[in-house]
Amino acid sequence: MKRNDQQAYDRGTSLFSPDGRIYQVEYAREAVKRGAPAVGVRASDGVVLAAQTRTSSSLMETESVEKLHKLDDRIGAASAGHVADARQLVDDARLECQTNRLRYGEPIGLETLTKALTDDIQESTQFGGTRPYGASLLIGGMDGDEAGLFATDPSGTPQEWKAVAIGGSRGEIQEFLEDEWTTELSVDDAVTLAIEALLTGVDSLAPEEASVAVVTSEGYRHLSVEEVGDVLAELQPDDADSE
Repeated sequence: MKRNDQQAYDRGTSLFSPDGRIYQVEYAREAVKRGAPAVGVRASDGVVLAAQTRTSSSLMETESVEKLHKLDDRIGAASAGHVADARQLVDDARLECQTNRLRYGEPIGLETLTKALTDDIQESTQFGGTRPYGASLLIGGMDGDEAGLFATDPSGTPQEWKAVAIGGSRGEIQEFLEDEWTTELSVDDAVTLAIEALLTGVDSLAPEEASVAVVTSEGYRHLSVEEVGDVLAELQPDDADSE
């Protein structure tokens, strides 16, 4: 009988269960947890975004799997969860950035962008005939001279972080970040920390399986496979020697 009651509340995205839960939102969070991990690290002079690029077949081109996205000149995003849902959120975020530039003649603030995006995400939990987005984004960049890092949730809740992980193995990665993050981190140190954090959540990581981007006052820059490989060689010397 209890199972039938839960299934009834499952059918509506805007229905609360008797204990105050929206099951579809919780299922959407599970979809995020099943995605490849992504990490954001705020440094004193910028933000680093890193993600595992996981393919479903050895025949698939790794470059075709996009986990990191440029939203504006000095704003980037990392995604976890359903790829199609994440792509839609990225398109919405880019549109919001462009609209702000056309309307006000200046780049949008990180918090303003995140809250505008999470307002749309929350609406999908409020009306019938829709479902929550099965994806989360890390939004990082520069607000003037200050670096910022925010995360979105399928419920539509925005949160600001110093360092955060989303996707698979979040618990282990987040625990590592809590132990290792410091206020004195430079962008270069943050790159090493972000990649090392990814390594705590996966069995192994090849240079082409990791996407890393840096956002500073100079703009958004995606690190090359060679640059990622150099960092991995320092973190995994035994693996590098065996190749």
